[in-house]
Amino acid sequence: MLKGIFVASFLESTIVPVPIEAVLLPLMQAKRDKLWSIAWMATLGCMLGAMVGYAAGYFMFELLADFVAQAFASPQQLEDAIDNVNEQGFWFILMLGIVPLPLQIGMLAAGATGFPIVLYLLAIFISRAIRYFGIAIVIKFAGNSAERVLRRNKSKALLLSIVIIATAWWFTSQI
Repeated sequence: MLKGIFVASFLESTIVPVPIEAVLLPLMQAKRDKLWSIAWMATLGCMLGAMVGYAAGYFMFELLADFVAQAFASPQQLEDAIDNVNEQGFWFILMLGIVPLPLQIGMLAAGATGFPIVLYLLAIFISRAIRYFGIAIVIKFAGNSAERVLRRNKSKALLLSIVIIATAWWFTSQI
């Protein structure tokens, strides 16, 4: 099961545009004794996918740009992602990993711009750990009503995450 979550998370972060949360939520509810392991494997699978996505952007951007833009967004969104990686770097990647937008665009843009890989992987790790371990925490405390709690508070949690990240970005830019 844990290997399956790792593979599913890898695929979700690279080529399957369906959020893994659709699988994580019921699986975590059914396997509450494995909450943290499931969240950890989902995070690690995404990290491997993030490395592949970065490498694809770094080594094969010209070859893959049209396909990725058409499959996951639009050519304009890809251009915007490249501009955002160049302008805001770490904070843009961190935000993209939390909000429900295609991470594949950000991966390709980060690789294409040669964004520092350590900062890129750190942003991906933090953002995806927030998502996956956040679900585990809600299930831990909300139990069977976790799905309802998550659905009802998704917008609030997303807004709170954005405010926290924007505040951290602002403070670091003042230093």
